[in-house]
Amino acid sequence: MLSPKKTKYRKAFKGKIHGVAKAGFSVSYGAFGLKALEPARITARQIESARRAITRYIRRVGKVWIRVFPDLPVSRKPAEVRMGSGKGSIEFWACRVKPGKIMFELDGVSEDIAENAFKLAAAKLPIETKFVKRLV
Repeated sequence: MLSPKKTKYRKAFKGKIHGVAKAGFSVSYGAFGLKALEPARITARQIESARRAITRYIRRVGKVWIRVFPDLPVSRKPAEVRMGSGKGSIEFWACRVKPGKIMFELDGVSEDIAENAFKLAAAKLPIETKFVKRLV
């Protein structure tokens, strides 16, 4: 699963996801893309699950690009622990995704195969997504 090798800070604030994507909103590497339509935190497990769904469906033909990276540490306290005594330990890594962000890209396969692969990947993600083509 994806996670950073090194971070500047061990734990992060929760934060809010405001506005739309300022960068990464157009298909730039492949011919087809999967675009996020709503803001959310996507976990490393969800990214990996979507990637596996895509690569299995296209039978490792073509190329897949992952345009999101989980760099946000999400901490959680254990069950039945009293309030206070600091912040919990890091439970998983996540990525803040804004609406309009291209999350995955594909090339080297036909349009209907790409659309079906992204449909399977979208089922693994907790947000609404849209299939997009590269504008030439």
